[in-house]
Amino acid sequence: MIKNIVFDMGQVLMYFSPDVYISRLGYTGADAALLKREVFQSADWVATDHGTMTPEEAAASMCRRLPERLHEAAEKLACRWWTGALLPVPHMAELVRELHGLGLGIYLLSNASSALHEYFGRIPGSECFMGRLVSADVKLMKPFPEIYELLYARFGLKPEECWFVDDSAANVESAAVTGMRGSVFYDDVARLRRELRAQGVDVRESL
Repeated sequence: MIKNIVFDMGQVLMYFSPDVYISRLGYTGADAALLKREVFQSADWVATDHGTMTPEEAAASMCRRLPERLHEAAEKLACRWWTGALLPVPHMAELVRELHGLGLGIYLLSNASSALHEYFGRIPGSECFMGRLVSADVKLMKPFPEIYELLYARFGLKPEECWFVDDSAANVESAAVTGMRGSVFYDDVARLRRELRAQGVDVRESL
């Protein structure tokens, strides 16, 4: 019996869109491509998710590879990319609130920097979450099984009573190896509702 739903954040609760964040700063063309590569596609960015670099340390490293004219933009993107409007996935907040109203436990498991705690409350539906585990805080990342095991231990969860929702098939498969089955999210809330109903979760078929 499913008693808990564990959500990923990026591309599940909210869209993570480097192109949007860069364009908000007014950059296009070659400079936009350079910022995307050296900020969001860099090893430094992954290190902030892993908790081995702070966003500020990552920004300093990024700036060493960028021309001076892009330093301010890189610092804003690395340290405060979320300061503009967040981009919620349509209808996901309604599903989260419905699941919470049914009495299910709602949890977050995200590969993200510790800065997530600063903006998580701005994500629609975030008030329903009973706990969250962020990769940078524990220096573990999906899809390694240790982070799933830590999730169960920290919140007293039984993996067979949890359903995991993530946009990465590798992450969902790795969770299944530890006993927590789940759904790969394809930006289709109606499909996710059907999958939850197939597991005995009494959500509506659609809004």
